[in-house]
Amino acid sequence: MKTRSWALAAAALVAVGAIAYAMSRPVAVRVVAAQQGPIARTLVFSGRVATPIRVDLGATLTGRVAEVRVREGARVGAGDLLAQLESDEIRAQLSQAEASLRLAQARLAGQREVARPSSDAALSQANANLEAARREAQRSMDLLDRGYVSQARVDETRRAVQVAQAQVDSARASALANAPAGTETAQAQLRIQEASAAVALAQARLGQTRIVAPADGRIVQRNVDPGQIVQPGKPLFLFAATGATQLIGQADEKFLGELAPGQTAQVVVDAFPSQPFVATLVSIAPGIDAQRGTVEVKFQVESPPPFLREDMTLSLSVQVGSKPSAITLPAATVIGAGAQGAVRTIADGRVVEMPVRIGLRTLDRVEVVSGVAPGQSVLADPLAIDVGKRARAARADEAVAGASAGGTAARRGGGDSATGSGPAAAMGAAAGAR
Repeated sequence: MKTRSWALAAAALVAVGAIAYAMSRPVAVRVVAAQQGPIARTLVFSGRVATPIRVDLGATLTGRVAEVRVREGARVGAGDLLAQLESDEIRAQLSQAEASLRLAQARLAGQREVARPSSDAALSQANANLEAARREAQRSMDLLDRGYVSQARVDETRRAVQVAQAQVDSARASALANAPAGTETAQAQLRIQEASAAVALAQARLGQTRIVAPADGRIVQRNVDPGQIVQPGKPLFLFAATGATQLIGQADEKFLGELAPGQTAQVVVDAFPSQPFVATLVSIAPGIDAQRGTVEVKFQVESPPPFLREDMTLSLSVQVGSKPSAITLPAATVIGAGAQGAVRTIADGRVVEMPVRIGLRTLDRVEVVSGVAPGQSVLADPLAIDVGKRARAARADEAVAGASAGGTAARRGGGDSATGSGPAAAMGAAAGAR
């Protein structure tokens, strides 16, 4: 029994020793080295094609459509006829108004050529008759004093003077009325203005039967056909004016501090992914969409490709930061998401943590501004082992196995980051340090 007890005790001691040895043995951990090279940070988000001006075109009066000249998608110039309403009734009204205008003009001309000279002549004649009547009355008074005529004759000549004076007053009133500033002339001129206004109104109504393009542009949508009765306020055409093509994107508000006018973007249209082109950021909306947590950004395309159409969906990649030479590490090696972070490395056979200052971040790499030197090794998975634990860099066969497992995790993590959540696009990257 004693021999068996000693054997069990010896086995226990061996087991304890083996466990202690195993616990004291350094753990093999995978490490990566900091690299020196270029790094660029790119923001990727979705957008759509927009035109600077898009308006509904319609009729301003009720009428029947006589003809439609354009189809959807047609390019038109300023003033081009898009649709014509029936105009026979309005043309008749215009002819009537023009005839009334000519009549009023003829009356004014007649007043100037006939009425004014006649009234002036009548006034001269009346003045002459008044002067003759006054002389005759004076002679009658002289003859009455000599006893050659009776009082009745004198009274008759006085009445003749009064009649002549009345005729002068009437002729003077007629002459004043037909003068350039007289009432007859003013009435004739007002009749011309009234007729001119009627002509202008009829011409305006006739012009309203023509629905024309307000500027150079394209017919995006057509909602009218010949024979259709149209009314004011009903859109007949959706018109997009020609101008600098704009792209409108929705960026996550957390990227607002990194975006600025003048930045360029690589644009890929969903329908033509193999034909990218360049756009320039021109404006950032002052407000935030509270429901989606996004900010609207506008880009301008100097030379838009021919396949670009209104409301096309596209992806915009904006490079917001780059450095031709920087110390970079894989993003998974850095602990922390702010400007201050930490990495873990092996010093004197144990895991230690070192603070680092972070610069540009991409999906797969991080710029280390300070704290790590080029070529310095850090733990590939810093949270896999606690600080203070004994550790050693993995051998080649261990590193390959670790890299395979770690690569799968990194690919899964990168896919999640790229997908993101919400309408805002994820943060993309192009890191030259590999």
